[in-house]
Amino acid sequence: MYDYDLLVVGSANADLVIGVERRPGAGETVLGSDLAVHPGGKGANQAVAAARLGARTALLARVGDDAHGRLLLDSQRESGVDTVGVLVGGAPTGVALITVDPSGDNSIVVSPGANGRLTPGDVHAAASLFQASRVVSAQLEIPLETVVEVVRSLAEDSRFVLNPSPPRPLPTEVLAACDPLIVNEHEAKVILGDSAVGDTPEDWARILLAKGPRSVVVTLGAEGALVASARGTARIPAVKVDAVDTTGAGDAFTAALAWRLGTGASLPEAAAYAARVGAVAVTRQGAQVSFPTAGEVDALSGADPGDNPRTPGRGSDSAAGMSSRDEVR
Repeated sequence: MYDYDLLVVGSANADLVIGVERRPGAGETVLGSDLAVHPGGKGANQAVAAARLGARTALLARVGDDAHGRLLLDSQRESGVDTVGVLVGGAPTGVALITVDPSGDNSIVVSPGANGRLTPGDVHAAASLFQASRVVSAQLEIPLETVVEVVRSLAEDSRFVLNPSPPRPLPTEVLAACDPLIVNEHEAKVILGDSAVGDTPEDWARILLAKGPRSVVVTLGAEGALVASARGTARIPAVKVDAVDTTGAGDAFTAALAWRLGTGASLPEAAAYAARVGAVAVTRQGAQVSFPTAGEVDALSGADPGDNPRTPGRGSDSAAGMSSRDEVR
């Protein structure tokens, strides 16, 4: 019996958000809205998103001994996340500088801070958390060598989910553990590198699978998503929503998908559910504060999939709204 449905290993940042009419060009200054400070970071976001859906969730991360660190810890605890794995000190808390334009698109610059001090030794010391977790999720806002140690620390029957953001080439050992590897178009092309041939998500997924992942999910914005495994591929159509802010939506998608896979859902079923979670999230401002409860996701179940004038998914911090088909597992 696992103590946790999901263990998230990753970053915890303070999100400093400013609304802008348009992003500045080189050497240009533009005026923005009042500064808003929110708890964020891809790891912390995933943990909160899963816990709000009802998953028993733990977070392994590092924050600074400062006000931003306390903000992040408070947000985790209020959402029901077990913070026994959150380490404090070593550097200031990581910060993400975020601009959001009127369409809901965002641009993000991250100062890793304490996230860069989450070491393989920290992962090794948290071995009991890995043995107690059904699914483990990670991202790349922490050192790559730490993610490698995460893969080596997995319990025998647990499942590993990776969103390689920000993207970089991945070791074979990490790719082979992914089930699934979750990428958008940009992330897919970075990981494929010189292997990138073809212009369709099916092409990208086929080549990614050949590199070792057990399954792949490619998020495609208004076009939904593609799920792929050795059993085949399936297109997942988008859910129609009016996006307000895409910040953190990709993290909500990943967390929901990881949790549902752990409950025994097929890959298309998990992606369809995750799409609804991401769709609700983009209709609200902020990252963690936008993440829905299971009841709010269920209320969206009657939404019609298909044409979507603005569903997030191609950006590095957003995800598509979707619904499932086919027999991919």
